[in-house]
Amino acid sequence: MRVPEIEVVREDWADAGVALPEYATAGAAGADLRANFAPGDRGGLTLGPGMRALVPTGLRVAIPEGFEMQIRPRSGLALKHGVTLANAPGTIDSDYRGPLGVILINLGDAAFEVTHGARIAQAVIAPVVLAEYRVVPALSDTARGAGGFGSTGAG
Repeated sequence: MRVPEIEVVREDWADAGVALPEYATAGAAGADLRANFAPGDRGGLTLGPGMRALVPTGLRVAIPEGFEMQIRPRSGLALKHGVTLANAPGTIDSDYRGPLGVILINLGDAAFEVTHGARIAQAVIAPVVLAEYRVVPALSDTARGAGGFGSTGAG
């Protein structure tokens, strides 16, 4: 499998001291994304219970054709603080060149401080398979059939 190269540009206002996306360990699937606030906002922001905010990374990326960048929550933030992504996983398409932001939401019961340079999400690069959709007169039968949510048993 080819290793995709992700081209990165920092916004003019971005703090170059904030690390680019990086893998914390050799076995990590996701590269940590960090908050990078504009000069007047470098004190970060407070995310109260139930609140959500678009947190800037200060980056723009070019994903190679045939791949996507999935933005996923950090498990430690979710477990310890109830902070996750409002649209998990978020998708950055290969033809998107706008600012890379992360929509954080606080599902916890206490305010959470998003600080400048903090790890806020992870980026996973994944191959994309495009499908063709077509109308057919009927679908094939399966053991599950037309069962909906929860139809495969308890739990």
